[in-house]
Amino acid sequence: MNDIVKLIIFSFTSVIYLFIISKFLGKKQIAQLDFIDYVMGISIGSIASEMATDIDETPFYYYIIAMTVFFLFDLFVTFVGRKGSFLKRFFNGKPETIIYEGKLNYNAIKRTGLDLNDIIGMCREQGYFDISKISYAVLETSGNMSIMPIATQRAPTISDIKNPKITPATLPYYVVIDGAISYSSLTNLGKDKNWLFKQLGVSTKKQLKKILLAIYDQQNKKMIIHYKRKDV
Repeated sequence: MNDIVKLIIFSFTSVIYLFIISKFLGKKQIAQLDFIDYVMGISIGSIASEMATDIDETPFYYYIIAMTVFFLFDLFVTFVGRKGSFLKRFFNGKPETIIYEGKLNYNAIKRTGLDLNDIIGMCREQGYFDISKISYAVLETSGNMSIMPIATQRAPTISDIKNPKITPATLPYYVVIDGAISYSSLTNLGKDKNWLFKQLGVSTKKQLKKILLAIYDQQNKKMIIHYKRKDV
């Protein structure tokens, strides 16, 4: 077979198979990526590009098998991540609060491997040239920085206009994520599992699994609960 024809066929096959894999993996591959998604994405892409240009004796289905292995591993990581928060943290890491209550968190900065120039640059990208205007800054697992400004820098809301008293900025505590307890949030709150179960109105882990997301608003002393099913 002519090499040009081979190149066209292999390239077309590579693109089609890569498209199929991407559809199965979902939109997270085109959104902001976690570390494991980034590794899987570049690995599968590299194999696909090698397949498209390799017109030697290597059978094309070798590349198909290799991409399938990476694809199945990515699905496995996603599945086990949903089943256990520890495994999810192991593969994807966890968000780090770089600035906490207006103060730089040295231990968190050290864990991330960032230097101050990196942090200042990421704050500038969010429109904050003065870090003294920031109450909380969280480095997400995608590598992006999420910022909550101090109370005087927040855009006013209707409730602010009705009640002009300035309240300090506070972070919401995600105490339950996909049916699993966030013990780090409980530790920050100074609470335990018994307190959480009482707040949620549950008594067993089976009942806890029905909760998709539970957020504790410390400022208003209120628990906001989202269930996995509407009929709960």
